[in-house]
Amino acid sequence: MTSPIIVGVLVAYLILLLFIGIWGGKGSHDVEGYYAAGKKLPSWVLAFSSNATGESAWLLLGLTGMGYAVGMHALWVVLGEVLGVAVAWVFVARPFKAFTDRYNSITVADYLVARFKDPTHAFRIVSAVIILSMVAAYTAAQLTATGKAFDSFLGTGYQTGVFLGLAVILFYTTVGGFKAVAYSDVLQGVLMFGCLLTLPAVGIAAVGGWGSLLEGLRAADPNLLLPGGGLGFTPSGIASALGFVGIGLAFLGAPQLLGRFIAARDQREIIKAGPLAVICIVVFDMGAVLTGMAGRVLFPALTDPETILPLMSSELFPAIFTGLFFVVVLAATMSTVDSVLILASAAAVRDIFQKIFRPNAPQVTLARLGKGVTVILGLLGLVLALTEVRVIFWFVLFAWSGLACAFTPVVLCSLFWARTTRAGALAGMVAGFLVTVIWVVAFKAQFYDLYEMIPGFLAGFVFTVGVSLLTRPPEGAEKELREIHAELGPAFGPKRD
Repeated sequence: MTSPIIVGVLVAYLILLLFIGIWGGKGSHDVEGYYAAGKKLPSWVLAFSSNATGESAWLLLGLTGMGYAVGMHALWVVLGEVLGVAVAWVFVARPFKAFTDRYNSITVADYLVARFKDPTHAFRIVSAVIILSMVAAYTAAQLTATGKAFDSFLGTGYQTGVFLGLAVILFYTTVGGFKAVAYSDVLQGVLMFGCLLTLPAVGIAAVGGWGSLLEGLRAADPNLLLPGGGLGFTPSGIASALGFVGIGLAFLGAPQLLGRFIAARDQREIIKAGPLAVICIVVFDMGAVLTGMAGRVLFPALTDPETILPLMSSELFPAIFTGLFFVVVLAATMSTVDSVLILASAAAVRDIFQKIFRPNAPQVTLARLGKGVTVILGLLGLVLALTEVRVIFWFVLFAWSGLACAFTPVVLCSLFWARTTRAGALAGMVAGFLVTVIWVVAFKAQFYDLYEMIPGFLAGFVFTVGVSLLTRPPEGAEKELREIHAELGPAFGPKRD
């Protein structure tokens, strides 16, 4: 029988989210308010919101499951993500914020159109196609996690859990817009932080300490203590490690994360947010891997490693804490679904409907349309999630890499290389996206299961640079880039060519 304490904790959390949605709705009556929170987010919101969005249920169910399955080999994910977050906040956030403020951008497509002086709407169309296709997969994966969480903790059944999770997400996202999304992400990020500090510590203590943990893992499988896992220093092992490190590349330019930089109040808030974001990601990732490793010793015979966190929370903690851990899993899911739904809604309403078809549409009308599109996109993700129960870790990574490979190489080149051209940027976006998808479908199994982020990222850069060298950059690009870097200070150098 389900504990009333667990249900009570869940209900309290969901009510709090609904209040955040209603509060956020006060500032979501125009396009900038609904999609960029009025560009007023402070540092602590930026830090927790960006990491909560970037991690999702992939962290709490997927990465803990990887720690359970492969042990220390999963630490390559930690390395990649910590490096990715640190580099993003130090080198990407500030120039991107400076450019988007100069252009008054609300979406990444707004930025690309202005940066490359695109009169054809090509960036908007390409961006929308990529975002909408990947967000459908992303949303389905997160709703899969919701169904697993409800079923593991409350025994509701998978499909009922999916419906319940989506209903709450759609309410506060459609009513409150990006402001509600960002502030709910803070709540969710804090809960995730507390969970991933507490659970591995209690799990390791239950095993008998660090030494006992290592002995238990060695007894279960000596490969769990090796950096290469069972693959060793082989082509497969190297490909696996590179793929895990490559996961962190997305933090440099995935559009749902760039949206946080756009929404920042100013440069000072970004500078203050950086250290908080790095500390947060270290606790998130290390906590997840160590939880999985402790779980491997405590519960060695799981058929689905992605259920280790719910199992440990219910077995090692009293009911009220089990309820909190259940809420944390939902928080991780919701913090990503809300963000990608807003991202996709912005692509459809701001980048396509407003900018191409109805530039003079009333702001209130656009905001209302955005809410409607958000609901439709959520329902599409629901259909996909109900079709098949997927492995969260790998399905999320596919959607994560598709978005990242389309945008990150292009955004990085645009921020630091004045020679980048409109044709090069478009070629890089298309190539990065297509190579990611084609790699998964046709080549991945033949190349040691190398994670699609690696070839997709390389293709994005190669095509962006190669086509740019053959075409003419926008007029005044070098001067503009020099002005932005000078505005940001000596850390960015006097000039970038």
